[in-house]
Amino acid sequence: MSSWEGKTRGGVLGYKIFIWILKKTGISFAYFFLRFVVLYFVFTSGKAFSSIFDYFHRVQNYNTIKSFISVFQNYYIFGQVLLDKIALLSGIQAGFTFNFEEEEHLKEMQNGGLLVSAHVGNWEIAGQLLNRLEKKINIILFDAEHQQIKKYLADIMSQRNVHFIIIRDDYSHLLEIREALSNHEIIAMHGDRFIEGNKTVRVNFMEKPALFPLGPVNLASRFRVPVSFVFAVKERRKHYHFYATPLLHVPRPGNLHQREAALTEAVKYYVAKLEEVLKKYPLQWFNYYPFWSVPSDLSPFTETTN
Repeated sequence: MSSWEGKTRGGVLGYKIFIWILKKTGISFAYFFLRFVVLYFVFTSGKAFSSIFDYFHRVQNYNTIKSFISVFQNYYIFGQVLLDKIALLSGIQAGFTFNFEEEEHLKEMQNGGLLVSAHVGNWEIAGQLLNRLEKKINIILFDAEHQQIKKYLADIMSQRNVHFIIIRDDYSHLLEIREALSNHEIIAMHGDRFIEGNKTVRVNFMEKPALFPLGPVNLASRFRVPVSFVFAVKERRKHYHFYATPLLHVPRPGNLHQREAALTEAVKYYVAKLEEVLKKYPLQWFNYYPFWSVPSDLSPFTETTN
């Protein structure tokens, strides 16, 4: 089953080292140092390497040599994106520039709303835009393993207009989400990963079946707030391009089958937009597990289990 395990490789020490480099030497030297880290991960990442190599070889139809080179490029861009994220959200001046395409849609979220992105590019760049709109952003995090990393990042970002909401087994995070939306704030989350037990829908993505969680669009439907699908991709060394879709209001019919159909259509719309971005920026796909591993006999609408 192509579910995510809810874990991200790495530790607080790695974050501290790169933040120290960013503050003391700047982002250019951090990028240079990153090359050596990437080489290490290319040869030691095991399953992650296999998954991203399969993405380039089987999904993007690259030959073997191009697939291997693309893995290195993918890891390097991913490392840059992490450094850029830390620099941006912690207030380190690095001279980034941005194109904000369709940002007028987010200005329509006067009463709050939901931003759904993916592990493509650098979705946290949306926080930079929300600062311009004077909106507080609440980032939903699923990683169950590295709470210490989140605490450390929260400390260095304490002066930014960013708040983390951690998914918990007791569903207390729903109270935080409700409070944030009642305060007309923005909720930001990913829509391309799920963990065991989540409700999913099977759709064709990059011409192959894949599972996507229903949770993000279900939140928009449940709390009756608009949702925009947003993506921020790295186009040049210090330049990002931000995309946002027109606001979508996901209906919530009383009939269960009609509700499931409405949620499924919303997910398909999200997947279509994600596919457009990924075809244009294939190196910026950052899911390192067998994303397209879906049993052929799995029903289109299901809860995932091992």
